[in-house]
Amino acid sequence: MNARRKSLKVIAVVIVLLLSACGEKGPIIPPTATPTPTIMPTHTPTQTPTLTIKLTPTPGIGSTWARPADGMVMVYVPEGEFSMGMDADAAWETCKQLVDKPGPERYLDVEPVHTVVLDAFWIDRTEVTNAMYALCVSTGGCRPSHETSSYTRSDYYGNPEFADYPVIYVSWNDAETYCTWAGARLPTEAEWERTARGTDGRIYPWGNSSPSCSLLNSSPISTACVGDTSRVGSTPPGASPYGALDMAGNVYEWVADWYGQDYYSQSPAGNPTGPSSGDWRVLRGSPWSFNVVGVCSALRSREYPAKPNPVSGFRCARGTLPPAP
Repeated sequence: MNARRKSLKVIAVVIVLLLSACGEKGPIIPPTATPTPTIMPTHTPTQTPTLTIKLTPTPGIGSTWARPADGMVMVYVPEGEFSMGMDADAAWETCKQLVDKPGPERYLDVEPVHTVVLDAFWIDRTEVTNAMYALCVSTGGCRPSHETSSYTRSDYYGNPEFADYPVIYVSWNDAETYCTWAGARLPTEAEWERTARGTDGRIYPWGNSSPSCSLLNSSPISTACVGDTSRVGSTPPGASPYGALDMAGNVYEWVADWYGQDYYSQSPAGNPTGPSSGDWRVLRGSPWSFNVVGVCSALRSREYPAKPNPVSGFRCARGTLPPAP
């Protein structure tokens, strides 16, 4: 009996030990590792703005621009070099044609021939007209033409019939005032000659063929084509290489420079602007009253800056255009 009780105790102890090892909730099962998901950020594409570049066309020969102040069309002359001036003897032989005076000494101030380099610029296609000048007068920017007549017309300035004819009886001072009012300036003598002669050394704006009434308003064979001023731009075949009209004939044109007879011998190579002072201002081109002796584009004339006369007008220029609005 005692032996049986001992066996039962042993069995009970074993059962207790087994239950302790397994625990009250059953056997211990090692946990299975559950992967933790990694949350990746969602990429929202950012729209890259498209860069819009507004290209401004580069002007070239043939480019034009209408000046807001007065409606004048300006033509473009590109940067570059040209030969300015003329040999006096050659000028005499070339320009005299049917005229035997005044002689080679008339041309000494066009020597020596020299190379000039200019920045690009814009210049008026025609001479400033009566109507354009009157617009400046109406705004208080200019004083009226000093005379209202022309050589054969008693009623010229202020007459609608001649609105598109070149303004005359304006001094250098008047011309400079007008160009400033219009947002421009007077061209330099070098700019004027480059516009008239191009880079090929031509004698006249249209080339080297003899003057005629289809090319300019002048007196090419000692008989006047018109006998007075003509409407600006009336002779398109006489245009310069850049499209400027009336650079020979019609009226003289004031330019910015002081006159110096020997200036060409000391002129700087780049963008010359003439002497720093003087008594006269330079006139370029030729008036309707001139015959072939005075039509060559290299020739120079002079006048007192305060003196208006019946055969002088002007055109304006500027280096760059204003920025687009």
